[in-house]
Amino acid sequence: QVQLVESGGGLAQPGGSLRLSCEASGFSFRRYAMSWARQAPGKGFEWVSGISSDGSDTFYVPSVKGRFTISRDNAKNTLYLQMNSLKPEDTAHYYCGKSTRDIATMHNSDFDSWGQGTQVTVSS
Repeated sequence: QVQLVESGGGLAQPGGSLRLSCEASGFSFRRYAMSWARQAPGKGFEWVSGISSDGSDTFYVPSVKGRFTISRDNAKNTLYLQMNSLKPEDTAHYYCGKSTRDIATMHNSDFDSWGQGTQVTVSS
């Protein structure tokens, strides 16, 4: 069965960096687009970034563009999110999701699996 296991979260200072990882198993990772999303306490689900199956196409929401970088290593079945210049408003639980398509999208209906997430807290 599909398993997505996020790691790399923790406490960072404003302006700091963290790198999230999502190890995938139970499916042919290289065939599917993947995304990162987050949810802050008391707030709704928010897309963060997505990447196509071959890594050639990416998208970012405006609030993270220029600060976050999504990437994937299909040989290692792993998705990454490099987060730089972190802000307190980036504090949230971060989830990786598996799409049913090879192109990167932000449609809930395109995603069939999500991991348990990893907590990111940005505070001084």
